[in-house]
Amino acid sequence: MAVTTSLWQFALVVGVLTLTPGLDTALILRTAALGRRRSAWGVVLGIQTGTLMWGALTSLGVTALLTASHIAYEVLRWAGAAYLVWMGVRMLVGTFRGRTADGEPDGHPLASGADAMVRGFRQGLTTNLLNPKVGVFYVAVLPQFIPAQTNHLAMGVLLASVHVALGLVWSAALVAFARGLRGWLRTGRARRLLDRVAGTVIAAFGIRLALGD
Repeated sequence: MAVTTSLWQFALVVGVLTLTPGLDTALILRTAALGRRRSAWGVVLGIQTGTLMWGALTSLGVTALLTASHIAYEVLRWAGAAYLVWMGVRMLVGTFRGRTADGEPDGHPLASGADAMVRGFRQGLTTNLLNPKVGVFYVAVLPQFIPAQTNHLAMGVLLASVHVALGLVWSAALVAFARGLRGWLRTGRARRLLDRVAGTVIAAFGIRLALGD
């Protein structure tokens, strides 16, 4: 398989995956819709950094341990599930206390000091790296697109970079869309509704992960 052929075929596969609504979509939309542009881009960059790390680790053969070691996979799965459920419940509880999940009052300005890229980056990276299904996907799919004559690490990182590039383009569209909702979200009631929906979705992903679905 030629390198160029491998790249565009892999782009088709991960392109479909990128466009499929999921946890990443919920996190990005929720953060951007609340008016926190820097935090939203922090989430995006954290997620994509995690994707690049999974690609590199897969190329080195490290993530194959997830499929070879049941214990390693289960530890990561339960850690990820606990983190997602905690995040979702935190959002839900905050809405009944008249605060956002970040601890801000409902009437707090949208462009607040909490709009920190570092916080968003940490959230996006942690969510991505604690999701063993991302690692399993890369273990199952990535090797099929690495030509035998190429350097596995370099080619794996290149393929993961294609995934990252597509993710950045799609995330930019999500952030732009969500930012258009800022006017509606200036009311505390609307912001509570958003956190309740996002919290429910994120907690549900955590429960699904714990159940192994």
